[in-house]
Amino acid sequence: MLDRFKDFWQGVVLMPFVKLFIKLGISPDTVTFVGTVGVCVGALAFFPRGELLWGVLFVTAFVFSDLIDGKMARTLGRSSRFGAFWDSTLDRVGDGAIFGGLALYFASDNYDGDYGYLYLCVSLWCLVMGSVTSYARARAESLGMDAKGGLAERADRLVSILVMTGLGALFDLPILMYVTLWALAAASAYTVVFRVRKVYLQAVALDAQSEGPSAAEADAGEAPTAT
Repeated sequence: MLDRFKDFWQGVVLMPFVKLFIKLGISPDTVTFVGTVGVCVGALAFFPRGELLWGVLFVTAFVFSDLIDGKMARTLGRSSRFGAFWDSTLDRVGDGAIFGGLALYFASDNYDGDYGYLYLCVSLWCLVMGSVTSYARARAESLGMDAKGGLAERADRLVSILVMTGLGALFDLPILMYVTLWALAAASAYTVVFRVRKVYLQAVALDAQSEGPSAAEADAGEAPTAT
């Protein structure tokens, strides 16, 4: 859903950073690594201590590296298989840190609300389902099939949880974070089921195509030999 705004962010808002990093000789892979480290530090250092607003601000300052590195690679003409692998791998690390940090918050003494264990479980569910969502698409594409679609793309998950966690902390309305976690838990589960079903239908069709001629020949029997 939010991917439609990707060109705007990369071409207008973040372009000065892209040009600056290229001028300084910084590689896209380095930007990816530093951005992921920043996200992990912000999520794991601030969230478990209950400093949700500061954690969101810190993470947000680094999370845009995921857009900057891609734009840098295209501008430099350095798009590579390793770069794509590196970016996707570190995305999983950053996502895990964000939802893992929230899980640690709900498990800590710094959480003074009710149902801490429940929201610990919901956070972990979002973490796992988010990873499965991304893996399902990557695995399907490696097999020559398409698994795009669903309700919870990575950008949707990150923006929604960061915005609502930050607003909830700013206005002392933790309900915003709770509702978002439940929404993401449901949307991620739906997305996994949606992608599995989509790949299943493609796989059945492809298997039928590959097995069709053999099955037809078996039913028809051996063709008569010309004399």
